[in-house]
Amino acid sequence: MTENTINTPALEIRWIAVSDMENNVYLVTHRDSGARLLVDAADDWSAIKQFIGDAPVERVLTTHRHWDHVRALADALADTGAVSAAGEYDADAIEEESGAVITERLKHGETITVGDVAIEIVHLRGHTPGSIALIIRDGDDTVLISGDSLFPGGPGKTWSAEDFTSLMADLRTRIFDVLPDSTVVLPGHGAHTTIGTERPHLDEWQERGW
Repeated sequence: MTENTINTPALEIRWIAVSDMENNVYLVTHRDSGARLLVDAADDWSAIKQFIGDAPVERVLTTHRHWDHVRALADALADTGAVSAAGEYDADAIEEESGAVITERLKHGETITVGDVAIEIVHLRGHTPGSIALIIRDGDDTVLISGDSLFPGGPGKTWSAEDFTSLMADLRTRIFDVLPDSTVVLPGHGAHTTIGTERPHLDEWQERGW
């Protein structure tokens, strides 16, 4: 089980990949307070539990409704007693898929905190109706946990021209127009990238479609 880590001034962000879908599971820890956020309890709770250890987790957040991102959610909540959170427009579908209860239904522009670091919730419409991403601004560092809405090489999969247009519009206005090139992008599967690496290709993605 390969583990990856990046650090910002106040936070440690670690992740592993689980399941045959290679889902990334992220643990965001505030070093001073020990507060912890788990993002996408995708599958294999035993592996995730080993990864996160015994310290408390305050919140388990799910980026979107797809089955491969929620398979360990009910076990994670039962074992940790954490608050569950998801985008307001995917919450019902996540409950139906996972059997878990979503107690925080997050709106675009709201913030959650890990320790004293505020994390902005960004609604990115297209991959699913309620997909969300997390923008972490900590000192001079910016990190985007993008779920399946943005990957190295393009946007996440969509199933209609309308959904693709919607996702590209949100990526442009809510991500690329507001985040610096140095922003590290941590996607739902696969390798990380940066906003600066992906920015020159926006028009190519638009022309390519999906």
